[in-house]
Amino acid sequence: MAETGLILVADTIRDTARPITGALSDYDPLLDSIGDARFVLIGEASHGTREFYRERATITKRLIQEKDFTVVAVEADWPDAYRVNRYVRGINDDKDARTALDGFQRFPSWMWRNTEVLAFVEWLRDYNMQLPESGTRAGFYGLDLYSLYASMEAVIDYLEEIDPEAARRARIRYACFGAADKDSKSYGYATNFGLAASCENEVISQLQELQKKATDYISRDGRIAEDEFFYAEQNARLAWDAEKYYRSIYRGSVESWNIRDCHMARTLDELVAHLDHYHEPTKAVVWAHNSHLGDARATSMGAEGELNVGQLVREAHGQHVRNIGFTTYSGTVTAASNWDRPPERKHVRPALADSYEDLFHQAHPANFFLDLHANDQVVASLQTPRLERAIGVVYLPHSERRSHYFYAHLPEQFDIIIHLDHTHALEPLEPTASWQDNEVDETFPTGI
Repeated sequence: MAETGLILVADTIRDTARPITGALSDYDPLLDSIGDARFVLIGEASHGTREFYRERATITKRLIQEKDFTVVAVEADWPDAYRVNRYVRGINDDKDARTALDGFQRFPSWMWRNTEVLAFVEWLRDYNMQLPESGTRAGFYGLDLYSLYASMEAVIDYLEEIDPEAARRARIRYACFGAADKDSKSYGYATNFGLAASCENEVISQLQELQKKATDYISRDGRIAEDEFFYAEQNARLAWDAEKYYRSIYRGSVESWNIRDCHMARTLDELVAHLDHYHEPTKAVVWAHNSHLGDARATSMGAEGELNVGQLVREAHGQHVRNIGFTTYSGTVTAASNWDRPPERKHVRPALADSYEDLFHQAHPANFFLDLHANDQVVASLQTPRLERAIGVVYLPHSERRSHYFYAHLPEQFDIIIHLDHTHALEPLEPTASWQDNEVDETFPTGI
């Protein structure tokens, strides 16, 4: 009986799915479904799958060219991504895309220093340079908050140029973090366990002072001054949220997860509001892991108290949002065996039975996208929650069920799902000796 039901579900998917063949027209129906949405969230089921990055870039290019999207906001640190933003908009001295990506040195550097992102960044630069100077150029922005020390340095650098006395005060405030020797986790540990005083008041005071000076700083040089102030303000705001985040990581995963995703969602809203001054309505495409972009309320993590970017953006912008996820059945992936370890090219095990990935593997064609709200049959056929796989920067195939699967209700989690049945490892720009096609015995939990 269960097998008959599974066949019927697979038949419904097969009848509704749109094959992905590599043709330019493959995504025409997907763009029709996006319509006039202002926020298109495009996920990934791992941080190391070539096809996820490539197809996401293909969709994003069409959104920029055909639907006037001007923001690519990614799961990356604000200062590192802003260097890329300056490059693609032609306002810094980086000689090429590889150099512009040099800021991404923190683990996991391969997430952004890889051949697929390199190609997209160069494309975006070329596209922008063909626009008239009066045109609105598309930008590349980071939403994440790991860059505590780099962001504080960026605030000081900005103030050194515009207000040296304010830079001196910022340096004194941020010196509070000096005892941690630029190690964010050490700072969080020391403050959480009473070994050092919190620097929360200092980062709040610095942000408040910067905001009080906004009118003065911005009035000096028009649009460029306003953009540079916004960059500095976001770094100061990031320092505040990152300070909270690093103290929270020793108090439980739900609290730290929620601080991080709230920061990313708020950064997106502030970025769009800032750019609306020049070109309204600003349209943004967001790149991040499925776990951040699929609505948390439709997952077992949401039931445990986690929220995420996908949920927050939907709550704030409703029908202006389209949410796209990726899945794969098997292949290879670039991932580490533990946090801060070198990337490896690992085999992705065939998906577990009773998972969405296994269901899609049985449905055919091998590569397709499915509008999860195309008709009542699709919604009804996927009504029962199933397992869904999430591979982050760490992949542990020998503890896969515990480390990488959770329950989700796909039609509530995403609007569209793209399934690529057999996928390949993302190629880092600097592949290490450990980046080879093998598996090792691993027992630690995953990180996303």
